[in-house]
Amino acid sequence: MSNSKTLESTVLIRFPDCDPFNHLNNARYLDYFINAREDQLWENYQFNVYHYAKEHGKSWVVGSNQIVYLKPAMLMETVVIQSTLRKLREKEILVEMMMWNKDKTQLKAVLWSTFVHFNMQTQRSEAHSKELTEYFSAFEEPFETAITFEERIAQLKAK
Repeated sequence: MSNSKTLESTVLIRFPDCDPFNHLNNARYLDYFINAREDQLWENYQFNVYHYAKEHGKSWVVGSNQIVYLKPAMLMETVVIQSTLRKLREKEILVEMMMWNKDKTQLKAVLWSTFVHFNMQTQRSEAHSKELTEYFSAFEEPFETAITFEERIAQLKAK
């Protein structure tokens, strides 16, 4: 189990996911980010969202996505995907995800996803349990001060 609050993995950009310019298709960034996050949760915290859903009848649905594309991810390029739990709220979480080149010298994309905790039986959002809140709070890395997505992107570009 990792002690880091920012999880990281690598992935190879595949041919069927690219456009005619050999760039990762804009819509496919979301798939790469979400797949990486699911894998990272399992590899680092042994948390499987599908097992949790089956066992508890609850999961998370995407409430909103904000994404910025800074540099293209290219066909057959190995990229690094990082994810960090930035806000843990009563019924939702905000996860920040970044895609970098292999050496982490070029930021390619940034995604903020808000996931809503959802009861699959009632088909309604639901508060996180006390146990779940305690478990996830250990992995939360909030921003030092309130920040908008646009301010965060400016902050990252300035680095």
